[in-house]
Amino acid sequence: MVKRWLPWVLKGGLSIGLIWFVFSKVDLASAWTQAKTLDPTMLVFTLLLGLIQVGIGAFRWWIVLRALKAAFTAVQAFIVYYIGIFFSIVLPGAVGGDAVRMWKARRSGLALAASVNSVMLERVATVLGLVLLVTATQPLLLARVPNIPGSWVFPALSVLGVLGILFLSVLDRLPQRLHHMRVVRGLYHLAGDTRRLFFSAKWGGPTLIVAIIGHVNLSLQVYCLGKGLGLGIDIIDCLVLVPPVILIMTLPISIAGWGLRETAMVAAFGYIGVEAHSALVLSILFGLGNLATALPGGVVWLMSGDHLKTDEIEHMEQEAEEEAERQAENV
Repeated sequence: MVKRWLPWVLKGGLSIGLIWFVFSKVDLASAWTQAKTLDPTMLVFTLLLGLIQVGIGAFRWWIVLRALKAAFTAVQAFIVYYIGIFFSIVLPGAVGGDAVRMWKARRSGLALAASVNSVMLERVATVLGLVLLVTATQPLLLARVPNIPGSWVFPALSVLGVLGILFLSVLDRLPQRLHHMRVVRGLYHLAGDTRRLFFSAKWGGPTLIVAIIGHVNLSLQVYCLGKGLGLGIDIIDCLVLVPPVILIMTLPISIAGWGLRETAMVAAFGYIGVEAHSALVLSILFGLGNLATALPGGVVWLMSGDHLKTDEIEHMEQEAEEEAERQAENV
């Protein structure tokens, strides 16, 4: 019971604390007045881009699945991905949504190793694409805000991201005497899948390109909302400021990024002169828009007829042990 509720308590506490901190620093009356000026047409455009974002994410994962030679159709990838998106907003952090996606992919016929590794590598590609985008657009940001602190952080993260992929790719070179351990056998398989994806121009390049397109699409959502609120921000502003906010949101320390997003958005857009209450409204509307486009994933899940039960979890654990044994025999 403690293990089940402790993540909710800690992450929920952080989200509430950060939201309270931001709310205490802004004029809430002005924020409400600003929110009421939202142009409905731009809101519709934002929601449409949110639905497109789901398709972009599903397509990115499908590319990874094809690189791993997993027998999964594009329609199956979209359905399972959308279910994962839904659970990422109702479970603590984005990791919960990824776990459900692994489980659902396994239930849909994928091998256990393909289910786990494809989701892990898709997440790696998504974060790496985000870091590369932030690094590429940093000169534009520095031209707009010359004195912004920590300009070395994202180039360093780009280098670390590439080194991290290289590290994953050689995990199958661990000493033979360690191969009796289940976790080592899993890393052996992950290393091979890492090379299949990132060491192939056919799969690695398209995966990163689609990841970057997804982050640009998120920036466009913020731009539409800012346009609808009359904030006077342009596309370049959103392109250079939103990706770092998204990167901060990926930290699994809050509930679906709430609190982290608001704090980061107020700070980021403050550098270009957007008032705190306006940036807060922009962030909350962005979050609510993502929530609205994720909710249909719950309907997809209910229509699928799958329910996560204890006996099914135990069965998956047994399958994991059996597959680990098969991998050990292959090694």
